Amino acid sequence: MSTNELTSVHCEACRADAPRVSDDELASLIKNIPDWNIEIRDGIMQLEKSFSFNNFVDAVAFTNKVGELAESEGHHPALLTEWGKVTVTWWSHKIKGLHRNDFIMSARTDQIAAS
Repeated sequence: MSTNELTSVHCEACRADAPRVSDDELASLIKNIPDWNIEIRDGIMQLEKSFSFNNFVDAVAFTNKVGELAESEGHHPALLTEWGKVTVTWWSHKIKGLHRNDFIMSARTDQIAAS
């Protein structure tokens, strides 16, 4: 799946028994979001990226846009908004790991940042 494909699809409903991405899927999908880092917290794999801004107002505006996207897709990240910086962390809470949805939302977050 390419970056363009990731930004054009929507999240699917994620159940508690949904499969996490496989190692092969992870290796393929991460290539489409190269600036995102894989972080492991409490044994849970997550995607994380920090975005820089010139001031707090722009950081808050970006946070709000990501929040609107999250609400429209029913998939919600951790958002840390600071002066000139927003850190976005995606993972699927129900499965305690990464799902294809997290890569979709990471690519779409990049798209918001680029606009």
